[in-house]
Formats: sequence, C-alpha cells, structure tokens
Amino acid sequence: MGRMEADLSDFNIDAPRWDQCTFLGRVKHFFNITDPRTILVPERELDWAKVMVEQSRMGTVPPGTQVEQLFYAKKLYDSAFHPDTGDKMNVIGRMSFQVPGGMIITGFMLQFYRTMPAVIFWQWVNQSFNALVNYTNRNAASPTSVRQMGVSYITATTTAVATAVGMNMLTKRAPPLVGRWVPFAAVAAANCVNIPMMRQQELIRGICVKDRNHNEIGHSRRAAAIGITQVVISRITMAAPGMILLPVLMERLEKLRFVQRIRVLHAPLQVVLSGCFLIFMVPVACGLFPQQCELPVSYLEPELQDTIKAKYREPVPYVYFNKGL
Repeated sequence: MGRMEADLSDFNIDAPRWDQCTFLGRVKHFFNITDPRTILVPERELDWAKVMVEQSRMGTVPPGTQVEQLFYAKKLYDSAFHPDTGDKMNVIGRMSFQVPGGMIITGFMLQFYRTMPAVIFWQWVNQSFNALVNYTNRNAASPTSVRQMGVSYITATTTAVATAVGMNMLTKRAPPLVGRWVPFAAVAAANCVNIPMMRQQELIRGICVKDRNHNEIGHSRRAAAIGITQVVISRITMAAPGMILLPVLMERLEKLRFVQRIRVLHAPLQVVLSGCFLIFMVPVACGLFPQQCELPVSYLEPELQDTIKAKYREPVPYVYFNKGL
C-alpha cells in the first residue's frame, strides 16, 4: 500500500495516458472518452469522477485509491465535462453520444432520401443535432450569444436542406446510387457552414492562446481559423465512410430476394450498420488532429507576435490552444 501511495503522489491525472503527438495515441485516447457506454453512467458517479480528478490535481487522493480508479475517473470526467470550464455537458452534445445519436439520424437520412418532406425533415433533425454538438464542444473561452446561435442554426439548416433538395432534383435521372449519396453531400456542405457560424466569435475576436505553462498570452484569429478548419475536416471524415460506403452496400443488398421481402427492416438495418461505421470513425476522426494545438508564433498576427516578444525575455517558439471538437 505504501508503494501504491508513493506512486500516486507523483501521478499527474492531466497527463495524457497515450502519446497525443501520434495519430494512434490520439485514436486510443478518443476511443476511451467517446465510449458510448459512458452516457449511461449515473449522475452521482460522474460527480464522483469530478471530485476524484480535482482531488488528484491537488494531491489529496483518498488513501487506498488505485491507479485504475483514477484512470476510470478521468475517462468519465473527459467524456462528460468541458475541458475549458469544467462544467458538465448536456448528454446529447457529448462526443460519447455521437455513436447512438449519429447512427439513428444517419440511418434514417440514408433510408428516407427519395421524398422531399423526408429529406427536409431528416436534414433538419441532423443539423439540430450538429448545432447542439458544435455548441457543446466549442472553445468555451469565446462566448456565443443566443442570437448568434440562432443565426448559425438557421443558416446551417437552410444550407443542408437547399443542398439536399437541389441535388435531389439534379440527380433524378442519374443512377439510383448517385441519389443515395445526396445526404452526404448535404451533410458535408452544412458542416462547412454550421461549425464556423456556431463558432464565429472565435473568428471575430480570436481564440485564446497560451504558452507551454498554460499562461494566457492573448487571442488569435489565425489560430481560430486553423482550429475550426481542422474540426470541419474531422466532422466530414467522421461521416464519410458510412454515408459513402453504406449506400453501395444497400444498393447490392436490396437486389437480393430475401432482403426485398423485409422492406420494413431496411431502416433499422441502416441504423445498425451506421453505428458499426461510427463506433470506429468517431475516435478516428477526432484523432486526426491534436485537440491541444501547437502553433508556431510566426503564424500569429504581427501585433500578437510583438506582444509575445515584449512579454517574454526568451524566444517563445510555439503557442497552444484548444481547438475544440
């Protein structure tokens, strides 16, 4: 027991369990914190996890605590609490809800793509879900007003619906498979609008950048643009395999006689298959880029570079910021 306590005295709970400088390390990290099972964890257990993390940071871990308990507490904390504020995030907006929420919406978007009312309804549902996820996982150091959120939501939903409706009309004479890919085109187009609009304050005022010791240096619009671009790429990558490959698979399956007899199960089948894609693609897409970005000072705005030179005696090669998810 003495040896275990000695080990815990040097335990840094905020140190990544896996190397975040490598793609594989980041994928393992996000497999851990986007585990869909964490959304079923009771509130009292999440509160316990937060207390354990805070106690570990202060070096006051209760006697007899095991390293595995701290790892589990950090997993729950990272999955349910915002990295900037420490506040508990709403369940639907958490990345751990991406698989159950995304699989239902994706499955139905891919199944009901033929009629205009169905296209409009499911694109609206998807963008409502995306807007909540984007807001929940924003960089919380940049506040967003209710009006800005409303404008972002309406703009993204309009873009998604207009893309889906427009492409549906253009692909009426195209092969059936092309029509099945319309939902992905709409999702990709909307992501390019929804995320920057929802996080426009970061583009206007800049995102908070810090030195290697986590001291705030200032705000950078260039850093915000880089971070938001990476998030857009990650979200499109997250959706791409399922929404591109699943239509190909369903196109072939629906030609089989026994599949034609069970049309009522086509939608549930697409939901399940979408989940199979997402359970791997959520951590893979989140791991494409480090969440804590490292940016050379030379990339920053000239005035911010001057501030850094005046504030620090020694050269500061890099600044760091949370790009969000």
